[in-house]
Amino acid sequence: MPPPTNTFKKALADGKTVIGCWLSLANTFTTEAMGATGFDWLLIDSEHAPNDIRSLREQLIALDSSVSSAVIRVPIGETWIIKQVLDIGAQTILVPMVESVEEARELVRACRYPPKGIRGVGYATTRAGGFGTIPDYGKTADAEICLLVQVENRAGLAALDDILEVEGIDGVFIGPADLSADLGHMSDMMHPEMQKIIMGSIEKIAASGKAAGILSLSDEMTQSALDAGARFVAVGIDMVVLTSNARALSSKWKSKL
Repeated sequence: MPPPTNTFKKALADGKTVIGCWLSLANTFTTEAMGATGFDWLLIDSEHAPNDIRSLREQLIALDSSVSSAVIRVPIGETWIIKQVLDIGAQTILVPMVESVEEARELVRACRYPPKGIRGVGYATTRAGGFGTIPDYGKTADAEICLLVQVENRAGLAALDDILEVEGIDGVFIGPADLSADLGHMSDMMHPEMQKIIMGSIEKIAASGKAAGILSLSDEMTQSALDAGARFVAVGIDMVVLTSNARALSSKWKSKL
């Protein structure tokens, strides 16, 4: 018996475009609620949100009955972190700050069992392996793991062509905020120079046959990214949705006093 089909990976392989949202509130209640809002995928963030391996696991469980595919962003591309996240049942992971083809190759190896990779074999006791109820997990898991890497600085841009040649990487995500900061345009992702670089990178990724991704809170940039060929696009962040709407509500009624 194989592990569950990774519907996010299948959608990308089928050439579909999927719309998602970032989850940074780091609790099961809001994650479960977000799972009922209709997004194709939801990213549980452990780079800039206060998550640990236990809270990540609990949020994966909270999304089990949702139509939204779960993606976990690890804090850094370390083999031991990837091992833990895969063992708790994540099938799609996003790795930030990938800067070289060597790093990209090692990330692929971290996601695969021997002899093709270096993922530790302990699935009989893990949630990923159904706690021993998926006897074929070790032989079939690799095919359902989706690896996404973030290119978000000068080094990553310089290595992009080589990274796109790496077999086993399903998609490349352009990180506009960090990229803009590294290129001297902090908080100005809409600067013409940045838009040219961001959209040009998305076009290059799309042309390579891999899926291109981005997070954008600007309708203008979101549409431009879709037009450039982006196929996994996050259009919001739960914290921003909460606070922006709360500020608007507060301002609306305080202004009437």
